[in-house]
Amino acid sequence: MQKTNLICDIDGVILHNNDLIPGADVFVRRVLEQNINLLFLTNYPAQTPKDLQNRFYSAGIEVPENCFYTSAMATADFLKRQSGEKAYVIGEGALIHELYKAGFTITDIDPDFVVVGETRNYNWSMIQMAARFVADGARFIATNPDTHGPQMHPACGALCAPIERMTGKKPFYVGKPSAWIVRAALNHMDAHSENTLIVGDNLRTDILAGFQAGLETVLVLTGVSQVADIDKMPFRPQHIYSSVNEIDLF
Repeated sequence: MQKTNLICDIDGVILHNNDLIPGADVFVRRVLEQNINLLFLTNYPAQTPKDLQNRFYSAGIEVPENCFYTSAMATADFLKRQSGEKAYVIGEGALIHELYKAGFTITDIDPDFVVVGETRNYNWSMIQMAARFVADGARFIATNPDTHGPQMHPACGALCAPIERMTGKKPFYVGKPSAWIVRAALNHMDAHSENTLIVGDNLRTDILAGFQAGLETVLVLTGVSQVADIDKMPFRPQHIYSSVNEIDLF
């Protein structure tokens, strides 16, 4: 079946930090010129689609704001399907903004959910309060399971770890490799799995999430995973390319 939709990771595929991966701009232009339904999907919850659009623009790539979908957006979409409307949030403005948009009250009084994202302002009081709420029955939700970013910056999974250890309760991780975020992204772009490709640089997140959601998977070797890593996995990506600019599936 002709693939008319593309879900694409950002870091390690299009950008390294804020620097363009060579040829990624050509690839994005080619996809848009062919009227492929394109969505950039990121586990990072601390930037809004507008922030990401500006990040791309600074790297020399112009794409519409509606081409971005984040784990913060997916978390809000997930919580809208649950009972409860109050959340205690450990995270930055982008996550709080999405939850407000979804109709949630952000509170530290008897919340229905404890929601953890990414923040550099993590402290003892947040850990204590979140753990107390989870122990008392609040549902524990996290934007993504990533433990660290560049230069070992602590990420969401690391922030969840002390709460998990204290309470004995694991969070539901919305982001990749959960199939939930891919399904939510498909809904966001009004697409179906059978005619959608997912492109990523990480076998354990992008490619596994794609498999679990029934998409055709494309691994690029400009980021986390390399050819030697493939034999360590019980699954294989359907396609492997050195970089996105070499993808010839459209």
